[in-house]
Amino acid sequence: MFLDKYIFSQVIQDQLNKKILDSLAEFIKKHGLGCSSDVWRQRASEIPTAALMLGVNVPDHAMTFRSLCNLLQDSVTPFVVSVHAKECAGVEQCLVSSSRNLKEILCCFFFNLTFVCQATLPIRIIGLLQKCTQVSPERKENLTNNDLPQSLPVVVIFKYFEAFNSQVLQDFILICSRYTQELPFVFIFGIATSPSAIQHRLPHSVSSLLCIEVFHSLSCTQHLASVFDKLILNSQFPLKLSSRVIQVLVGIFLYHDFSVQNFVKGLQFSMLEHFNSQPLSVLCCQKQEALLSAKTLSKQNVERIRHLPSFMRYVETQEPQEQVRLLTNDEHVKEVCQKLLKNLHKYHKNYYPVLQCLHSLTSSLPKFPLGKHEFLQILAKDELVAALRKCAEILKSANTKRMQNALQQLEDFIGRLETLEGKLDSTLLEKESRRTKRMNSFEVLRSQVIDFIDSLVREYLTPAEFQPLNEVCYYSSSGVLRQRLNVTPRTSIQAALSHPFYYLKNASLKTDAGTISSAAPDLCIVYKLHLECGRLINLYDWLEAYVTVMSAAEDQDTDSEECGQYDSLKHARFIQAVSEMEFLGFVKSTKQKTDHVARLTWGGC
Repeated sequence: MFLDKYIFSQVIQDQLNKKILDSLAEFIKKHGLGCSSDVWRQRASEIPTAALMLGVNVPDHAMTFRSLCNLLQDSVTPFVVSVHAKECAGVEQCLVSSSRNLKEILCCFFFNLTFVCQATLPIRIIGLLQKCTQVSPERKENLTNNDLPQSLPVVVIFKYFEAFNSQVLQDFILICSRYTQELPFVFIFGIATSPSAIQHRLPHSVSSLLCIEVFHSLSCTQHLASVFDKLILNSQFPLKLSSRVIQVLVGIFLYHDFSVQNFVKGLQFSMLEHFNSQPLSVLCCQKQEALLSAKTLSKQNVERIRHLPSFMRYVETQEPQEQVRLLTNDEHVKEVCQKLLKNLHKYHKNYYPVLQCLHSLTSSLPKFPLGKHEFLQILAKDELVAALRKCAEILKSANTKRMQNALQQLEDFIGRLETLEGKLDSTLLEKESRRTKRMNSFEVLRSQVIDFIDSLVREYLTPAEFQPLNEVCYYSSSGVLRQRLNVTPRTSIQAALSHPFYYLKNASLKTDAGTISSAAPDLCIVYKLHLECGRLINLYDWLEAYVTVMSAAEDQDTDSEECGQYDSLKHARFIQAVSEMEFLGFVKSTKQKTDHVARLTWGGC
């Protein structure tokens, strides 16, 4: 119920990319439409090209390209083509792909398009594009520049530029450069590495045909910081994450794909897992909704509240008479629950502004160990005032009465610091105070500021585990999250082959630990048999063991002579299972013994 309201990764990413997307739109208007008379291509054969530096967070690029296409089609030109490397193995496929997309946009009826010459575009397509890309009178009224060209630009977006075949790119650029007079092409290269990738993949004779301008998007860490500010460090966000859960999510982000989109998917999974595993999660919604839910708690949920560790600690701090009421009177528990939920909501509204203030004060300090109350004592007056001003801006956005009182005290400190003597005089006084071992006025005031910040931190940054009813809002199952989001393929495959019952939901496959079900798939039987072998596996012995298991499935007497004999069907099934084992990377052929295979993995699930 909260996903549509709070999990909006695409909205966040669009907001972060708005500046660069608007810059790309202006670039295309400037070069494709010629809206700026003082900027124009040096040669007629040059194609305006935007090198869009997106970074290595590849999973997020698709969303960026989709937003870019929508923006260009809405505000610049309807003729926008996205070309993927897998669609362009050769120049013919590249031309077909781009032309096909354009035909769809233009509602072209040429269904049987063929290319007679690889070095030219079809005359029919050129004529159709020239006709359809003419600027309409209505559009001319919206575009006020009198020097506008007669045609709208044709934008070709190369997704994942590094993945394209170099020769295909060269041929495509050469062909398009011949028609810059007839069709105003504009290229956009989506690059994940560096601008030098263009020079590495294109010779100078081809890159000289491009009028290149580089655009840098925000880094993935800036995107992640924005997600933290808008979602995680937001008192309105219903789900709270424990420190270990945040470490798991950030670890996956830093050591796997740098994908903010996948990070938000982790938040989604955490929210769903919390709502599914915690029956009292209904109390972690918005303040008014939570209070209403607390009034209508069922008897079962009241008992669940009594068994929460944080509520049990709260009961232990009360008077004996109050303890009896909390343990016996359900209605009283509901009233206390409403009060505790209000306090928890106030705790979050005060916690995040103070945490952001502490970050703004300490993020720029040198990374060396400091003693108690020393993290601000290395700042000069101007640096301290600038840091306190940042902190004041953060507290202004807080709506609680306590934060407004803290803001007034902070502004008072800023005013008193600004009224002190100049920097040079303060420095001389500080040197004098060092000789006399007496604190000057600035040092006294700085010490008061440090004590004030220390009191804020101690009062409002208490651990969430100390707050009653924190379990209803905080998701702390970091082990489950790591197991679901940070899985390894080999471990998952081993678990499926060792315990097929949990995947196939077949009761006949359920066996005791260490035994093999004769009803299991051939691959599972062969896998479990190979776990009993050493580094080299004799194929004949392996086959004999497999046939013995299959004979048990056919209700044959294991002591009879027929048991252990195999027909061509069993032999073929065994060979297929071994081939699948080799494909999955569990065994490989070896030159040491022709009738043996080498085992590649050790340990099973």
